[in-house]
Amino acid sequence: MEKTGKKKFRLLDAVLAAVCIILVVEAAAPSAAIGNSQYFWWLLMLVAFFLPYGLVSAELGTTYTGEGGLFDWVKRAFGRKWGSRVAWYYWINFALWMASLAVLSTGVIEQAFGITIPLYVALPAQLAFVWLVSWLSNHSVAENAILINLATVFKIIIMVSLGAFGIYFAVTHGVANPIESPADLLPGVDGISFIAIIIFNFLGFEVVTTFAGDMENPKRQIPKALLLGGILVAAFYIFASFGIGVAVPLDELTASGGLLDSFAFFFDNLGIASVFLIVVALMFVYTLVINLLSWALGVNYVAMYAADNHALPKVFGKRAKGSEDTPFGASMVNGVVASVLVIAAPLITTITGNEEIFWSFFALQIITLLASYIVLFPAFLKLRRIDPDIERPFKVKGGPVLLNVITWVPLVLLVVSLFFCVTWPEEEGWFVDWTLLVGALVAVVAGEVIAVLSGRGASKERNLS
Repeated sequence: MEKTGKKKFRLLDAVLAAVCIILVVEAAAPSAAIGNSQYFWWLLMLVAFFLPYGLVSAELGTTYTGEGGLFDWVKRAFGRKWGSRVAWYYWINFALWMASLAVLSTGVIEQAFGITIPLYVALPAQLAFVWLVSWLSNHSVAENAILINLATVFKIIIMVSLGAFGIYFAVTHGVANPIESPADLLPGVDGISFIAIIIFNFLGFEVVTTFAGDMENPKRQIPKALLLGGILVAAFYIFASFGIGVAVPLDELTASGGLLDSFAFFFDNLGIASVFLIVVALMFVYTLVINLLSWALGVNYVAMYAADNHALPKVFGKRAKGSEDTPFGASMVNGVVASVLVIAAPLITTITGNEEIFWSFFALQIITLLASYIVLFPAFLKLRRIDPDIERPFKVKGGPVLLNVITWVPLVLLVVSLFFCVTWPEEEGWFVDWTLLVGALVAVVAGEVIAVLSGRGASKERNLS
């Protein structure tokens, strides 16, 4: 469904939106925590995943424009049920992510100000975070362009600062994690479970394609936005991760506080006033809100489109009063589910004894997000075969061999990364994260139930017609 009204989303806005969506600053430190083998993984994933993923998204996004995005492509290739599965994983990852970042936001403030926020203050603050994102996502991407652009500027400042401080510190104080031999760059057992983090850092291209209705010329703007945005994102990630890797000892990084840990390390050792840590923290929290917003503007349209096509429950298809383009239902369900998770977080911490509740939500979110992309690449190949005559403003050049490579190599990487999300080798044997495994299985079962129930609605409508 094309949106009506004046198109206000320019190419520059689209490029900045691509950077804002894909550049996830809270994932920079976990990437650096891999160790020196991170450079191997960055190079491999750039060539074997990021490049094929960008090409596939550019072709499909300019060929099949509209808000359906990932769901629409998979549905066209493999039918409604597969589209339903993809839409479910794509949506539920967002609700989990919103809850994890709401929890992280109060932790960031505690770390920056050196305080402990009591639960009766932290919980309302986290809920306010959730509902601010939900409220903002009821406005179009063009209306939120200024907020997104400012967040992109803050992200660039944060990532460039991490790289610059790290390089300066390494030059003046020595390299914290030196590369003593080429073997140090090779992937080891300790870092293999972090492959998913690298892939996660590159996801989001297809969100930009769902903004087509707000663009003046999407068939020209989308490929340019993905190309320019992709180059910038890759450069910022590698620069920031390199800065952290050469300056901050690995044992001083944590999954939930790694970003501020890195800045605190630099400021303490370089004699920079601690007030700047507060400035960074406030910028960071702002980027968390707007990063969710930029994703919501794509995820919610996909969910609404899927509901319209009987692939998700009808509630996701509800529009705001007086607007046929605003996915009000999806925004509200996001807020409700994330709120339930935020409220349950203290209870989960008490029962499991796991203080890293942010990481638990974040890890499950990564699993469901990666799962939503598995069918994307085969869908690209199949649509080439079953829909050969449609105009493709941007078409990946190459013969059958190349098309198969950019289809199956990223898919294998996704499957491998999913496997190592829940289990990985250690010296004593294989470790299984049963909490994540059970959570992932629950998500799969829920997705299958929704696919079946939504399909019944489609059957009833066909019978009535």
